[in-house]
Parts: sequence; structure tokens; C-alpha cells
Amino acid sequence: MPYAIIETGGKQYRVSPGDVIAIEKLEAEEGSEVNFDRVLFHSSETGIQVGKPTLDDVKVVATVNSQVRGDKITVFKYKSKTRYRVKTGHRQSLTQVTINEITSGSQKEKSSAPRAAKTAQPSTAPRRRRKSDGT
Repeated sequence: MPYAIIETGGKQYRVSPGDVIAIEKLEAEEGSEVNFDRVLFHSSETGIQVGKPTLDDVKVVATVNSQVRGDKITVFKYKSKTRYRVKTGHRQSLTQVTINEITSGSQKEKSSAPRAAKTAQPSTAPRRRRKSDGT
């Protein structure tokens, strides 16, 4: 399955056609298309491409599903012996997008089905125990 690593909002995401991801807020309306030009890595059936730092001929096209807010986190500042305590909260604004296709030059890879979840494979190598020195 083809995939790419994109950079947006100061973070990197591994995406495939059909993935739904939540990224830092973009100024885009619901239902509009968004192009991600900062592609750092691209893997397909023909091979892999690594950017230095980005790939110029590869683009990722996505559709904006919704503008959402993330879970609330609690920020608590405390300094001992000075009676200083501050408790605040924060909810990050996010944009939920669906990856439509990854275009590489004239080649397009498209998939309407979401990517299947990978199952963890057990390791076949025996586990090694550390020796204790008894002290």
C-alpha cells in the first residue's frame, strides 16, 4: 500500500489514501480540498523516494471533514513554599481531513477504502534475561 510522510503544523504524519487524521487547525472550509506540498518521504509499488528535505514532484490531496476541538488538558503550575498555584485548561483546535490521493509526478495512487489496521506480530526470537549481580 502506498504511503507518504507529510509535514504540517510543525508535526509529521504517515498517511495513505483513505486515512482520516486530525491535524493542527487549517483555515479551510468543510468539504474543500487541501494540498500538502511538504512531503518528506514517499513509498509506492515502484520504490521509495526520500526528500532532501522535501520532494518537489509529490503532493498529497485531502478533503476537510470538519473543524473540531481536541480533548481538554489541565495545566497546573506550582511552586513550593510560596503559596503559588495556578490551574488552567486548554483545548487545541484541530482539522479532521481524509486523505484522497498521493500524486507523484504523472502517477496517481487512489483508494476509496480505508487502510486496514495492522496486527502486531509476535517476535520469534527468544527473550534474554539480564543477570543480576546479587548486591
